[in-house]
Amino acid sequence: MTEFSVSISSISKQDSKPLLQSLPPLSLYIHFPWCIRKCPYCDFNSHQLKQDLDDQAYIAALLGDLETELPHIWGRSVHTIFIGGGTPSLISAPALEQLLSGIRARVNLLPDAEITLEANPGTYERQRFAAYAAAGINRLSIGVQSFADDLLAALGRIHNHHEALAAIQAALDLFPKVNIDLMYALPGQTLSSAQQDIDTAIASGVHHISAYQLTMEPNTPFGHTPPPQLPDDDLSADIESTVHATLQQAGFEQYETSAFAHARHQCQHNLNYWQFGDYIGIGAGAHGKLSNAAGIERTTRSRHPREYMQAMLFDPQAAINRYVVKAEDLPFEFMMNALRLTNGVPTDWFHQRTGLTIAEIQHKLKLAVNRGLLDADPLYLRPTSLGKRFLNDLMAIFLDD
Repeated sequence: MTEFSVSISSISKQDSKPLLQSLPPLSLYIHFPWCIRKCPYCDFNSHQLKQDLDDQAYIAALLGDLETELPHIWGRSVHTIFIGGGTPSLISAPALEQLLSGIRARVNLLPDAEITLEANPGTYERQRFAAYAAAGINRLSIGVQSFADDLLAALGRIHNHHEALAAIQAALDLFPKVNIDLMYALPGQTLSSAQQDIDTAIASGVHHISAYQLTMEPNTPFGHTPPPQLPDDDLSADIESTVHATLQQAGFEQYETSAFAHARHQCQHNLNYWQFGDYIGIGAGAHGKLSNAAGIERTTRSRHPREYMQAMLFDPQAAINRYVVKAEDLPFEFMMNALRLTNGVPTDWFHQRTGLTIAEIQHKLKLAVNRGLLDADPLYLRPTSLGKRFLNDLMAIFLDD
């Protein structure tokens, strides 16, 4: 503790106005807002598709949206793309190819860029997956959630375990990187069934597993009316411990709060988020973050697909809200991301990516170290084992006073 305190107290306090001297890596997030059926636990900006999808019109809106960002990113390369939703695997292969070709024509996409598409096993078709791979998708993220049919039904999912396993096998044949999303502490789930789920996930052969505890989000059906037979806190904690321990024993490294991967299979796009990198966000309800010499700007898009598409056709700026993050909010925003990483980030990244000096938060760092939540190593901002368990408490220390 003393070494960390001495190190940061030796830095003189400077003007708190952010001054960025270099720019972080840049990513592109694309939001696809439709799904076949809205899951009762989901609080993402997704809308049930009630008619045939006009994906050509939406692709045109996305490319028009991207063009509005070009003046803000001149000269910068895009390192990763992530197409999320909703259910992006509803997009036709020709429309996806049109989208990716349009992106390449407008931005400098690195030749080895990681390009992720989220997929629902309920929309799986091998031919469609093959066409996605041919269009340039090199990472598929499959929303499995569970391999137990009764638990899938309780979650409102549209697939069964056979479809999930078929989708995973096809993905492994076609894409160099595959992730599956798995949820735990589900309605009626026991320790034994949770163990079976994680064992099945590992046996499937994927090299990246995102494991999340089911939460009752406000403004969702589950938030209004929680499902019966939810595991209590003790059982939920036991399930989480079992899931994490089983993954680690199978060679998966927990590199982020909910992300486990074998070597060289970490999600580069999400790493850029957690390392407080920049990202363009296009699509209905998409969020973005862009750094410039004046500070850090956040962007949001209109949430409703129809309103978004109309605006992109006639008045793009009407669908976009931009605001500069206040200097006093930057420490929390940075830590909210960086401290999700198991190994944290180098301390000097705080200055590089916020423009603030580490001296400006030294009292908060000392408090976090003294509470046993933050590692005392002066070279890294890294949560302790206790800090990982009480991550919200650790992050709250960095809220503006």
